[in-house]
Amino acid sequence: MEPIFSVGIRSLWDELRHMPAGGVWWLNVDRQDDAVKLINQTVAAQDSRTKVAVVTQEIKPHKIVKLDDNHGPEKIRLFSMPASKDGLKYMRRDLMCSLNPEHYFFILLLSEQSWENISTEELRLWLQGLAKWTQRYKCSILLLNTGNKSDKQRSLLVSEHRILNGLATMRYQGDICRYDVSFWCNEKGVSAQQQLDLQWQNEEWRLVETADADLQPRSDEKQILSHSAILEGAPPLSEYWQLFSTNDALFEAARSAQASTVIFSLAKNNQIDDLAHQIHTLRRQRGSAMKIVVRENNASLRATDERLLLGCGATLIIPWNAPLSRSLTMIESIQGQQFSRHVPEDINLLIDQMQPLKLRGYQPWDVFCNAVAALMNNTLLPQDGKGVMVALRPVPGLRAEQALTLCRPNRLGDIMTISENRITLFLPFCRINDLDIALSHIFPLPAGDIFSNRMVWYEDNQISAEIVQMQAMNPEKWTKPLDVSLEISEARRVNRSSQAARRIAVPTTLLKATEKEQAE
Repeated sequence: MEPIFSVGIRSLWDELRHMPAGGVWWLNVDRQDDAVKLINQTVAAQDSRTKVAVVTQEIKPHKIVKLDDNHGPEKIRLFSMPASKDGLKYMRRDLMCSLNPEHYFFILLLSEQSWENISTEELRLWLQGLAKWTQRYKCSILLLNTGNKSDKQRSLLVSEHRILNGLATMRYQGDICRYDVSFWCNEKGVSAQQQLDLQWQNEEWRLVETADADLQPRSDEKQILSHSAILEGAPPLSEYWQLFSTNDALFEAARSAQASTVIFSLAKNNQIDDLAHQIHTLRRQRGSAMKIVVRENNASLRATDERLLLGCGATLIIPWNAPLSRSLTMIESIQGQQFSRHVPEDINLLIDQMQPLKLRGYQPWDVFCNAVAALMNNTLLPQDGKGVMVALRPVPGLRAEQALTLCRPNRLGDIMTISENRITLFLPFCRINDLDIALSHIFPLPAGDIFSNRMVWYEDNQISAEIVQMQAMNPEKWTKPLDVSLEISEARRVNRSSQAARRIAVPTTLLKATEKEQAE
């Protein structure tokens, strides 16, 4: 008969505690001290004949693992490995050099540094190999991942239920720990979306008696969790409204919500990064029933920032110039909706793809074509909304190289190139109706005075087709810009005879009129 191992929290019921042989369970723990306590408690919860092995990183296992005289197995195998990619890669091979893994219960205490140089795909492949290994040798592995980046790991793994048998998070809340179970599969069935409170009492983790141990229904659909700045000083509009002074406090309260409306406040542009991470975490962990709203207090959102927040899982973004009455109407309009857009599990992918090109100004012909082609192939950006490409031909008597010296883009991502006596510009995330305004900001003179005609492409298919033709052009036809001997800033600092050149005022005396001239 195959053994069944248990998490060392005795007050938990079997559906959230048992770990049958042949599976991998992942448990995020904020603090390493709490993880060590859970390891010793889990070891003590096993049968006396259970084969247990503890593997640690960075710390010696014999310093943290303690045997209970009255409970647990008679002996434990202890191992340590480096916190590196190679340590994880060769872990199974190294373990089999020392023991037969059949019917073993492995507890791995991993450090935060373990995942620094490991991509999402590498982590997924490593877990797939680990799952096949446990099924082959009928053993079980409990992974304890420590550190303050548990939200990132959980967001990546919440959809890996085909690889992992269980995923949970033990989050420190001061006097208690929140035990948040994403899913847990064993011989008793499948449990998901469970939140319990644990407390350290009498040298063991215990379930808080007042904690609600039932499945949490979506009965909070009418609840509205909001930043206090949203109502502009007004009191809560009803008993369903709950106000918070900061976005961080609002985020912590929204962790336990299921279908509530969460309204964040955006006052400055430097809040976007933190807000994007919070929205991504809530959407990945709490599901599609939650309504996430962002309201601008001031004009701080650019088009790329708005797309980033929507890509992270925001349901609605209210502009800064919408009055309070209009904002409340917009919030009412999303009630009962389900979020249907796909949110990538890695937020870094979203940030990289949603931000504009890391280029600006003149680019060589091949660099320009490759950059625009890569942007057109980005599936995370909206269809026919990636930007506008325009080809400008100078007026007779003016060469394209000369007209290029007047082109002064200010936005990051605005790039241009020249060939066949025309300038080709690409303006990312620019609308066709805003093209004239964009050109007026780029050129100091009216575009009609510099260029005689222009061709515009604003649909993805049109831009992609034109880029294919541009890439087929022979390099001999590429045009280089005019050589600039000195930049303006350098010309101002030029020295002559080792002395700074400056203009010196010279006094001038006007000639006085003679007496004869005065008489005339």
